[in-house]
Amino acid sequence: MSRPVSSTLDVAAPAGQEERASGAHVRRQVRGLDGLRGLAALYVVLFHCWLYTFPGYPDSSAPEWLDVLMFGRLAVVFFLVLSGFSLAISPARHGWRSDGIAPFLRRRAWRILPPYWAALAMSLAISWFVVPASHFGPPTGTSILVYGLVAQDVFTAPTPNGAFWSIAVEAELYLLFPLLLFVRRRLGAVILAACVTLPVIARGLVAADASPVEGDNWLAPHLAPVFVAGLIGAGVVAASGRVQRLPWAWFAVLAAIPVIALGVIQGSVWTVNHYFWVDLAVAPAMTMLLAAVATGRPALLVRLLTTRPIRSLGSFSYSLYLIHLPIVMAVIRRVAPHFVSPGLPTFGFTLILALPVSVLGAWLFSRLFEMPFKRNRSWRSVIELGGLFSRNGVPRGRGREES
Repeated sequence: MSRPVSSTLDVAAPAGQEERASGAHVRRQVRGLDGLRGLAALYVVLFHCWLYTFPGYPDSSAPEWLDVLMFGRLAVVFFLVLSGFSLAISPARHGWRSDGIAPFLRRRAWRILPPYWAALAMSLAISWFVVPASHFGPPTGTSILVYGLVAQDVFTAPTPNGAFWSIAVEAELYLLFPLLLFVRRRLGAVILAACVTLPVIARGLVAADASPVEGDNWLAPHLAPVFVAGLIGAGVVAASGRVQRLPWAWFAVLAAIPVIALGVIQGSVWTVNHYFWVDLAVAPAMTMLLAAVATGRPALLVRLLTTRPIRSLGSFSYSLYLIHLPIVMAVIRRVAPHFVSPGLPTFGFTLILALPVSVLGAWLFSRLFEMPFKRNRSWRSVIELGGLFSRNGVPRGRGREES
């Protein structure tokens, strides 16, 4: 049941550094977005601590007061909205144009794949020798091929890491991103939203009980509308002052109230079983929240998101998303049984042990496999002195990190 969780990830890298359409790189910080990304990644870790401690998801044996931790899927939706928003900031500032399809895809691959492949190797080792990542058994040769090619949203194979499903969804959306920008530029936001959303709604309405049953893959078409919601929302950074001064935070609250009210009335189990519709319904509120933060309001929230601990967490949130699940599963299934009883004692033990190990491990992992590729643009500069420091000890490529 680990598929419906999570991140992009950060799967979108820190969004405050965008590229101009001409290809010249500038640092134009959108304050607060990294903090949101870090908090979302931390929630995913808590979700997995909850998920693997208490069996029976979504109607699990956990105490009701912990139900707030069961919505890991919505964290992935937020990551996707944030990814679309982050990637579209620079194009929005330049007439919805980028500096070309090939440069964009090359930057995305350079930024996303090296840490993903490193995490894949780690996950395979843990799944083979410590604890399987799935009840389908340990990964196979097919798993290596499918996950190595980031094709797990198209082909099914035993997973080495249940959080990796969203990485493939992001990769497919990256391939579509230049086309989405073209439609936004030529036809406008309404047509773009209709093109990706109406087919999803139609599919939902013709399904049995108007609620399609999702499998482990082919999720990108369903989740494309939430990615596009973020893309369209990025237009706020280039909007007029009047638009930027609108109370976006209150709009986000108003948009979220019906979704939250329905979830409270129907219950958490119903909400999880109807994610197909909940994903679409919650995306506007998430987009407006990003618009609020991007325009600097509410100031208290932006100050909180830009505090050093939260900003730091956001800087390695992608690594945290990639490697936390094998650590959490190893603690719950291999370590905790030797020290505590099942249920709440295991959950508390996991929070005390797996949570800090995941965070500290992700920080170290990011220094080894993520930051070098954010700060350097070639293998030569990465390999030289580990890609972390220049010969005089000054961090290499400071201020040139790519999103």
